[in-house]
Amino acid sequence: MLRWAVIFLVVALVAALLGFGGIAGAAAGIAKILFFVFLVLFVVALIFGRRVVA
Repeated sequence: MLRWAVIFLVVALVAALLGFGGIAGAAAGIAKILFFVFLVLFVVALIFGRRVVA
């Protein structure tokens, strides 16, 4: 998921450099959403992933 966030960020930067503001804004928004979803899933995996039942 982090890979997709980086891909959308690169697409947003390239689109912004070429002058496509709408596409750049949409791609940046998608990248931001994917990044925050990644962070939430990462924290959940850290908390619940290492539970050892004794």
